[in-house]
Amino acid sequence: MKNMDATARIKDYLKTLRLKQIAGVLDEELATAAKEATPCADLLERLLAMEACALTERQIERRIREARLPERKLLADFDFGFQSGINKQQIMELATLGFAGREQGIVLAGNSGTGKSHIAKALLLIGCQKNFRCRYVTASTMLRELLAGLADNTLEKKLKRFLAPEILLIDEVGFDRLEQHDARNACLFHKVIDGRYCKGSTIVTTNIDFKELGDYLGDPVITVATVDRLIHHSVIINIQGPSWRLHESQKLNVGK
Repeated sequence: MKNMDATARIKDYLKTLRLKQIAGVLDEELATAAKEATPCADLLERLLAMEACALTERQIERRIREARLPERKLLADFDFGFQSGINKQQIMELATLGFAGREQGIVLAGNSGTGKSHIAKALLLIGCQKNFRCRYVTASTMLRELLAGLADNTLEKKLKRFLAPEILLIDEVGFDRLEQHDARNACLFHKVIDGRYCKGSTIVTTNIDFKELGDYLGDPVITVATVDRLIHHSVIINIQGPSWRLHESQKLNVGK
């Protein structure tokens, strides 16, 4: 009866402390400990480890949600054999996130379907898992948000969304040619790159050459300064290879 009272009180404490993981396994763990004569310290360590793991998983899930990562790409799923032009060792080194600690950037350039976004999203997911503040955005979405900030006088607030993350992934630079119709895009893009320069890690994927970036953004003069900051202190990876999506489509249509 005395032990039952103690267990009930422990459950109350766990509820107060919001230690849900321990509360959920307490009865089973106490029974196992009694049967196996587990030392108290070992039991306590095991229970705390369960709670700590659950907390870590919740933190990672929150980071992923906050990052607005649209899909969870894994480097384990990337076919380095197919895309042989990519240095796998270099990518796996980037996966240690040493670049983020050094506040370096990464530029992944190449034709559509060569795996740029897959690698970039996989690196951002690892960043979330290692508790970095991360953010995913396409170039077109970012520019639309910043242009809207100019219109309603909330530019500084919107700009902080892209300056605050420790790792920012700007995906698909050059894919949506609609942005170049407004020359202010070059200035807004520059504000992001300049504001993050040597203060955070920026990952960029693009299907256009740097010399074309000025036309894409609408102001070649400002873009020169942007590119200068973008490539300095950054790892540049040019992927020259076939399209994975085209390869998969051809396999599906063989024999039709």
